[in-house]
Amino acid sequence: MSEQTAAERKMAEMIVEVLNLEDTSAPEIAPEMDLFGDGLGLDSIDALELALAISKEYGVQLRAEDENTRAIFANLRSLTDFVEAKAAEQ
Repeated sequence: MSEQTAAERKMAEMIVEVLNLEDTSAPEIAPEMDLFGDGLGLDSIDALELALAISKEYGVQLRAEDENTRAIFANLRSLTDFVEAKAAEQ
């Protein structure tokens, strides 16, 4: 299991806070842990809430109809990398 980067830690903290994950702390979210299903167990409503928080915090839009959305939300690392790359483009 790899360590979280500073950006991944910030994203993990946002996930825990926005989704009120009382039984999970930010350091417990491994960078490659699946965010949905057997991993963290998020669902589509969680994804919408998280996308809204990311839009407010970073100004990055995540769209449900985007064919890459599933890959972007695959794990903490892919989500953080996408958001950082898009934020840098702005």
